[in-house]
Amino acid sequence: MIPATFDYARPATVDDAVRALSDAGEDAKVLAGGQSLMPLLRMRLAIPDALVDLDRLDGLREIRDAGDAIVIGAMATHHQVMRDPLVREHAPLIAVTTETVADPAVRHRGTFGGSLAHADSAADLPAVALALDAVLLVRSVRGEREIPAAEFFVDWMTTAMEPDELLVGVRVPKLGAGWGVHYEKFHRTAQAWAIVGVACAVHRDGGGIADARVALSSMGPVPVRASAVETAVRGGPASEDAYRTAAAQAAAGTEPPTDLHGSSEYRAHLATVLTARALAAAAG
Repeated sequence: MIPATFDYARPATVDDAVRALSDAGEDAKVLAGGQSLMPLLRMRLAIPDALVDLDRLDGLREIRDAGDAIVIGAMATHHQVMRDPLVREHAPLIAVTTETVADPAVRHRGTFGGSLAHADSAADLPAVALALDAVLLVRSVRGEREIPAAEFFVDWMTTAMEPDELLVGVRVPKLGAGWGVHYEKFHRTAQAWAIVGVACAVHRDGGGIADARVALSSMGPVPVRASAVETAVRGGPASEDAYRTAAAQAAAGTEPPTDLHGSSEYRAHLATVLTARALAAAAG
């Protein structure tokens, strides 16, 4: 199909971009990598009055060290993120997860910030941002503000950003030494959305687990933190039995949907199985 007509802006600076969003009103869309938005435009599931194209904003592709955190520019591509030495050293969960996103063509065009702002609960990276306590940096003509990942995703494809706000970067705290990470997901075919995904980071202390972070995708309208699993495994032994016992609580407090890919009960079962696998792999 052919998209509906819209006004088009291709700003050269971030200030120009936020000004264009402000002028466009509530019915504007931002084009980052376009891997999610373009199909919606073609099928007229999205009919914006205006489109603000960020392709010229090379400054938003930067990945930099910020002391106790790294900052990933919103326009950094998946390919760039998964190969960046700062990401691989200080936020390896992002790197290993990004390697599983779609296919090489999508990873070369799709952007880190675009995936988060799109806010599809079945996507991989929102759960990772939640597990790592990332903070999303947004800007508008009114100035800048920070939104913790735990507050950023408010509903399916809905974020806490205002219509005139632009995601410019993501601050990710450094994990430091001693952390193991893993992303486990189940999908029926290659490049398909995950039926359930588990983002996991585990800090070993000798024969025990000092700390753990676990977040789930596709278990509700937004990514969810598996707090019950984290509490159950934290301070316990690093053993398969401990992981399975903790993972039995993976679906607690979630709202897994029923759709063409499986029932809510099926997703709850997958969450349990995949969480146990993720804990074991992250703990080494």
